[in-house]
Amino acid sequence: METNKIKLGITQGDINGIGYEVILKTLEDNRILDLCIPIVYGSPKVAAYHRKMLDLNINLNLINNASEASDKRANIINCCDDEIKVEIGLSTPMAGNAAFAALEKASQDLKEGLIDAIVTAPINKNNIQSQNFQFPGHTEYLEKTFGKRGDALMLLSNDKMRIAVVTGHIPLAKVAQSMTSDLILEKLRIFNKSLKQDFCIEKPRIAVLGLNPHSGDDGVIGTEEKDIIAPALKMAMNEGIICIGPQAADGFFGSDNYLKYDGILAMYHDQGLIPFKAMAMDSGVNFTAGLNIVRTSPDHGTAYDIAGQNLASENSFRQALYMAVDIIANRMKC
Repeated sequence: METNKIKLGITQGDINGIGYEVILKTLEDNRILDLCIPIVYGSPKVAAYHRKMLDLNINLNLINNASEASDKRANIINCCDDEIKVEIGLSTPMAGNAAFAALEKASQDLKEGLIDAIVTAPINKNNIQSQNFQFPGHTEYLEKTFGKRGDALMLLSNDKMRIAVVTGHIPLAKVAQSMTSDLILEKLRIFNKSLKQDFCIEKPRIAVLGLNPHSGDDGVIGTEEKDIIAPALKMAMNEGIICIGPQAADGFFGSDNYLKYDGILAMYHDQGLIPFKAMAMDSGVNFTAGLNIVRTSPDHGTAYDIAGQNLASENSFRQALYMAVDIIANRMKC
């Protein structure tokens, strides 16, 4: 076996959504084996169910641990009880438990160095909640597992833009009260470092969006730009981080200014993700920057409404796999 190949862990996500569809469609292309050794963390029974239902031509190699993975075939490690039940298109506690079991096992193997990165299929953020998982999503779980509070940065990327967010999975009502100059400065530091080491951009140019409509209109619509964002940018510039703003979000995207920057820092989740997904829903990748591990995922959810119908595009998941491989390579050379 070629030991220099990247071992890529793939978590099954919600078994009732499109996770297995996009995983299996991606791995059906044997050229993936030229890039990495894929290891699915999930259930052989569930994988076989989806493969048969979707009439896909792929068989996964069942292994007991990552050290047994074949570089000639895609592999799978069983993380679930044999009594597991698939209920296509439904959110069930069993699906949530199965999603967490796969994530927990892959994270442990990643921590022990048995795999080199993970690509996560979509979870349902409600049914996965339990005593062991009390997080708004993957990003916060991985931050707790591999770092400390504040280390992680949600970063969405495709070939035209990279968007990160200051505040992630929190209610909109809490965004303004959560923002501080220190928080924005720290996110700019993480973003700048990631653009350099993960994307090999020598001198990144980062656009920073304002919080309020029209970026506050000099205090007429809000003062966060003057009181919080601008001081953070000044501190960042003093550290050598090239950041320009605060810029009004609507005009920024409407005039294609996003094409002029290496990265964009949005103030909250939907401010960044709505324009990104409007332009890149089929090609975007969610990358958890700021940690010493590599984790990517497709930029879509479980899509219960089309699950089991052979309608899901695997392109975003495939791009997530490619990006994980690329980031590992970039970290070794940049």
